[in-house]
Amino acid sequence: MENIFDIKTEQDFLAASLKTFRYQYNHVEIYRKFVDYLKINPDEIDSLVKIPFLPIEMFKNHDILSQNVSTDLYFQSSGTTQMNLSTHFIADENIYQKSIYKSFEQFIGRPEDFIFLGLLPSYLEKQHSSLIYMVDYLMKKSAKPENGYFLYNHSDLFDVLNTLKEKKVILFGVSFALLDFLDSIANKQISKSTNLTVIETGGMKGRKEEMTKDELLKILQEGFQTDKIYSEYSMTELLSQAYSLGENVYQCPNWMRIMVRNAEDPFSYEKEGKTGAINIIDLANIYSCSFIATQDLGKIEGDKFQVLGRIDHSDIRGCSLLVS
Repeated sequence: MENIFDIKTEQDFLAASLKTFRYQYNHVEIYRKFVDYLKINPDEIDSLVKIPFLPIEMFKNHDILSQNVSTDLYFQSSGTTQMNLSTHFIADENIYQKSIYKSFEQFIGRPEDFIFLGLLPSYLEKQHSSLIYMVDYLMKKSAKPENGYFLYNHSDLFDVLNTLKEKKVILFGVSFALLDFLDSIANKQISKSTNLTVIETGGMKGRKEEMTKDELLKILQEGFQTDKIYSEYSMTELLSQAYSLGENVYQCPNWMRIMVRNAEDPFSYEKEGKTGAINIIDLANIYSCSFIATQDLGKIEGDKFQVLGRIDHSDIRGCSLLVS
């Protein structure tokens, strides 16, 4: 496959996407069955809107991996051991590492220039987390002695943040854990810092009273005494990350795209500014599936997008035979 990280134009992206589609149709069995079940002729696929997007639920029931590769590395979605978890097999670890590095560098800066802290308790306590792998990798590239994780030791994190206020610090945190931390230091105040960047990674999942993303960002901004409250959008089934540098508006790296489909018709796409269901093209997913229909709601605004929630009671049209 050509180097996806060299993509610069929309023509480059289209060419790489069509090539990836044909490779995955020929080598990823579940994807080929899905396309065939929809009675789609792969030879007629000549644009992004004609590409079939695999429902993300497929990762819960099938090994979605190219037939000519094998791997022991995989990531699983968060949840309890009783749940049917999504599993994403990673055939080429180097592609994931390069995607992590280049996405971070494009939107935030060189990892080597930052100290990384992690407040990710629910993820640290489970194995096979793609989020922990990502933060581990950034810490490794940073190689700063101050790098580290925090579980529920909130007083330690408070002390570290105040100690490092003159240094460039990235704090990755799951949303509910960041709010728990601020609750725990309600009678204290973090020193105001222009060098602290908080990156929330989502993950409320019923742990806190529901609030909008805008409300969350405002609380974090005030609590952490910094204007830099960013967000990261990714998931177990992806190898790329989109970043929001504030205001709940995300940008994709050059090898990733968001398309917004009609929630009732998976082959109809919404116009810019209209809400629908999010489809993701992630060309770093070369050896699994690069074309994923999520259950997230969103809308596109120019070259950016917003995430607005989840689809309730979604049914998976056109693939019931493959889900079982």
